Parts: sequence; structure tokens; C-alpha cells
Amino acid sequence: MRGKRTATGAALAVGALAVTGLAFAPAALAVTPQSATITADCGAFGGGAATLTATQNGTSATLTLKSTAVTAPLALSADSITSKLTMVKAGGGSTVFSGKKNPAMAAGDPVTVGPLSGTVASGDSLEAHGGSLQMTVFGITITCTATGNQSPGPFVFD
Repeated sequence: MRGKRTATGAALAVGALAVTGLAFAPAALAVTPQSATITADCGAFGGGAATLTATQNGTSATLTLKSTAVTAPLALSADSITSKLTMVKAGGGSTVFSGKKNPAMAAGDPVTVGPLSGTVASGDSLEAHGGSLQMTVFGITITCTATGNQSPGPFVFD
């Protein structure tokens, strides 16, 4: 009988510790807002409205840019655009998101790049205005800049 009580007590203690561990487990981190719009100027390659979408997992974050105003000049295969998106940090400095990620696009299709990977810290506030997006396609670098602040506001990472 005494062995059963000890085993039951041990099982309850382990269960209580497990529940306590869950209660104090870190919450999933989130970025707010999850998407924002900008107006981009890509020089001779066009410009117009674009949407940035952000995700966060700890200190890792991704940004994806989609624009119906900027279109593919010719057919592009998946993962053929090397991209570097520089975002301006509130208080100074910048954070770079980069990668070679894009869907396949036919000539005239809206341009989409990402998800581009970067590293963030808790409390980082990142804005596209003042930064740039550089896309290299077939050895040609296209640079786009935001013509104003993103709306509804900068991305703030938890």
C-alpha cells in the first residue's frame, strides 16, 4: 500500500511540474502589423503599390513582397531572383532580409519575392521607407525604394 502512495505522489508531482512548465512556456511571438502597404519606385522598371507580409519565430523573421504594379519583364523560374530587402530600424541602423525565393512568373505577372529571411530582436521596429529592395535577375540589379512610410505603420517584433 505504501508503494502505491509513493508512486501516486510521484506521478502527481511530475504532472504538477508538467502543468507548471506549460504555464510558463514562452508564448508564440508575433509581429504587428502582419502586413503593410508601400508605394515603391523601381526606376525604369516601374513602380506602384506593394504589400509586405511579415512573420516571426523567435529571432528569425521573414518578409514577403508582392506588387501588382511592378510586373515581371519576362518569364522567370521559381527561385531565380536574388533579393535583398533593407529595412530601417527606429532609432538608427537597419536590418537586412535576403534570399533567393520567388514563385515562377510569366511575363507580365505581378512580382513576388520572398519569404526573405532576417534576424530581429524583441522590440525591433522596422520601416521600409528609407530602405531598399534590390532584386538581381539574369545579372541585372533592380533597386526599388519606398516613396513614403508604410501603412498602417512599421513592423514591431515581439
